[in-house]
Amino acid sequence: MKPFKSRDVQLHPHESMDSFLDGRLKLIQSRNGYRFSIDAVFLSGFVKVKPGDILVDLGTGCGIIPLMILLTKPLGHAFGLEIQRELADQALRNSILNGCGDRLDIIQGDIRCLCVKDKCVDIVICNPPYRKVKSGRINPDSRRAIARHELMVSIDDVLKAAGRCLRKKGRLAVSYPAERLMDILTRMRRFNLEPKRVQINYPDLQTGGKLVFVEAALGGNPGMEILPPLIGQGNFSVR
Repeated sequence: MKPFKSRDVQLHPHESMDSFLDGRLKLIQSRNGYRFSIDAVFLSGFVKVKPGDILVDLGTGCGIIPLMILLTKPLGHAFGLEIQRELADQALRNSILNGCGDRLDIIQGDIRCLCVKDKCVDIVICNPPYRKVKSGRINPDSRRAIARHELMVSIDDVLKAAGRCLRKKGRLAVSYPAERLMDILTRMRRFNLEPKRVQINYPDLQTGGKLVFVEAALGGNPGMEILPPLIGQGNFSVR
């Protein structure tokens, strides 16, 4: 697997450019195809980062998660893995557009064939496609369908890849539907990933949890912290 390259930063006719973080972050996205959602933003804020950490984002999309972390936390270097060529190209252009070209490498490749050295990173982060293939309508847009349904990758594929490339006590952070919280916790332990921190997102104070964010440590000791809830979209907004 080699870093994906593009000659320059251009906005194509089917794309838009949005600003975030009070204008500090600019993102090229498809107008009608896959666009990032608030769970990616919450996940970037949820994960713990130590100075100089190396991070891999599995299924980076347009690069929103590593870019958010690079601009707000003391991350050393990031790699974004994306199987879809169009999204990998957007992620690369977004990296250059935001001055992160020397700190964020974009790789076009498959999580199931992850060509990364074993035990070489501190953090793996993933906002996975968490809808089962037979659950709900599959979007006719293939880019959205791959991002939302387990068509090309399963959560077990994500956990297996994380277990391979994380250093001992390295952290994996994922988002998942709140209703499948028990599923993700039990599956993590199968891959020697011990859940350490959990935070739940509620649409409002009268509604049950919608999303859950879980951080696990490779080979970690038992003991899990439940963080205060996230309500609505928190303090985040796109303009």
